[in-house]
Amino acid sequence: MRTTTFWLVCLLASPFASQATTLLQPSRADEVVERLPTITRVRPLVARMADPAAAATQARADIATARQTGDTRYWGRAQAVLAPWWDKADAPVPLAILQATVQQGRHAFADARSVLQAALQRDPHNPASAQGWLNLAALERLSGHYAESLRACERVASQALYAQACQLETWSLQGQADTARKGFAALLARTDDPAQRSWLLSLQAEAEERAGHDAAAQAAYQRSLHHGPDLYTSIAYSDLLLRTGQPAQALALLQPLPQTDAVLLRQATALRRLNNPAWTALRQTLREWNAELQRRGDDLSLHGREHALVALWLDDDAPAALALARRNLQLQREPIDWWVALQSARQAQDRSAEAQLLADLRGLGLQDTRSTGAQP
Repeated sequence: MRTTTFWLVCLLASPFASQATTLLQPSRADEVVERLPTITRVRPLVARMADPAAAATQARADIATARQTGDTRYWGRAQAVLAPWWDKADAPVPLAILQATVQQGRHAFADARSVLQAALQRDPHNPASAQGWLNLAALERLSGHYAESLRACERVASQALYAQACQLETWSLQGQADTARKGFAALLARTDDPAQRSWLLSLQAEAEERAGHDAAAQAAYQRSLHHGPDLYTSIAYSDLLLRTGQPAQALALLQPLPQTDAVLLRQATALRRLNNPAWTALRQTLREWNAELQRRGDDLSLHGREHALVALWLDDDAPAALALARRNLQLQREPIDWWVALQSARQAQDRSAEAQLLADLRGLGLQDTRSTGAQP
């Protein structure tokens, strides 16, 4: 899911979180154990707060850091700040919406939907409800519930630009590419704000990619990143570059990004396609991080998309990738999830699975030329 103030990104656990579980025994008092990104180093851990407004401000800051760096510890910090109101039926609506945001960031989609629906039903006209309706719309799109997503978009009356972008994104998923293209152009003409322009251009890029217009999508991704660097957009753009046979460009794009599992997976893939043996070291790192997650007791099924891509791109195990991808579709049904499943079925030469996936895709109403092979 798209990430800005109003949109969410779902990443795998970061190496920072994984390293935190490893027993380290420095041999000297001045030995460097870990170098954190600047944005992480300068942010103090804030104790539990009693003031809802202060808690909301701190939780939003922690959520922004989690998204910007891929450091999943900040989802935990946000939850710690929200702890006095967490799962409370009478929690202030802004804090309930922030709780759902944290849950979405951790892939607890059903819990997030339940919290959002309860909060919005309790006070649908709260000033914070625009955020909640947009988040709910994103959740419905993730599940393939496009009619429900459009209804949620319509409730964002106080934020016209975001409400219209929400509708355009949903329509584009249903194949209304021309409507989306014209609509995003009109919204871009209405704003000079760099963050809004970056976000709108990334939505436009994804819509063009689904419509089979890779050159237009690539240009929109580049313009989006010109207006503002963004982890989600960079990863989405790298996927286009890898899919269209541009691994060197993908690697250059990925190199400065925070070293999350999703980023390392794509770096390893680009290196492999460039016949650079350094990819094997990154594959081993991913294997070690995965073992750390297992020791920590994390639910690995929440990361099925990336695990399927590892099996498909790095391990040459299409049957395993297909099994993982089909399981992942029970959790999330974004376009990339269908693409991974169909690519896996095709590489596994499982015609029955491919036919069933295509039938399910048609039943959902999602139109994406990357998955169906239809020409624009």
